[in-house]
Amino acid sequence: MNNLVTIGEAANITGLSAKMIRHYEVTGLIPKAIRSDAQYRLYNGHQLKLLGVIKQAKILGFSLSQIRALSDLWQNPNRASREVKRLAEENLHEIENKISELKKMKKSLQELADNCNDDEHSQCSILDGLDQV
Repeated sequence: MNNLVTIGEAANITGLSAKMIRHYEVTGLIPKAIRSDAQYRLYNGHQLKLLGVIKQAKILGFSLSQIRALSDLWQNPNRASREVKRLAEENLHEIENKISELKKMKKSLQELADNCNDDEHSQCSILDGLDQV
């Protein structure tokens, strides 16, 4: 039992909050932790690595369902790399769509800001631009 860490230690090691670790456990994203005699959650090396995979996937913008699929694939030694690549490409496509939408938002907001008089008058092109029903 000397290779097991508490949830606080797991949080420090992984950079995830204890609340998120508990959430991942409750939702089945990671296997349930064993409990100490005092009922503290204890995590092993496999669970810590899995938490690292989950964190990195989250940083890369994968959705929760994609993270679940990646987690399952990561744990399956008989996985097909094409499945992993499919998930990555699916996420890339979603990121490209988000970038496109963000560029449109930026352009619209820049146009509104550029047309603002930036003075003491109540007329505001930004608010006028927002008030389009």
